[in-house]
Amino acid sequence: MPRLLVFTDPVRTPDVEALAASLGPGQALVYRAYGAPESEAVARRLLRLARQRGFLLLIGADYRLAARIGAHGVHLPERLAHLAPRARGQGRIVTAASHSPRALRAKGLDAVVLSAIFPSASPSAGPPIGALKLALLVRRAASPVYALGGVTAHTVPALLRTGIIGLAGISAFRT
Repeated sequence: MPRLLVFTDPVRTPDVEALAASLGPGQALVYRAYGAPESEAVARRLLRLARQRGFLLLIGADYRLAARIGAHGVHLPERLAHLAPRARGQGRIVTAASHSPRALRAKGLDAVVLSAIFPSASPSAGPPIGALKLALLVRRAASPVYALGGVTAHTVPALLRTGIIGLAGISAFRT
């Protein structure tokens, strides 16, 4: 599993290809197209970049698109985590968002992305849980955990001993 998941967002990362060109081994790009009409063409270009630069490409929510283009995996919103067996496909990585303790216990996932750890400007961010509660939740999780929400150079040191598999972010990786 990569140590860093970089999420796209139509507003905060308008040039996903420029963002992808900055990534390399040990990282993954989670392309969230939100049904954009050109999503398959963009995803295919991102996959080419991923192969050239050595990072992984996960498709957000759309496991059918991930299968069509041969992406490395899929990232599911919490409400779709139950689709993990269908999303798995031929060796694909499957991660899911987690905004609740119940989601941390979901089976069949390679990892969960727990949010929000620290205060975040994201419109979907809930109240921050902090590093201490994160460490407790990581111990109870059924899958490895990525930390998302307010992850910056200043907050990373607080995450070092929490047991997370890696970091995730959106705004921290704008090009």
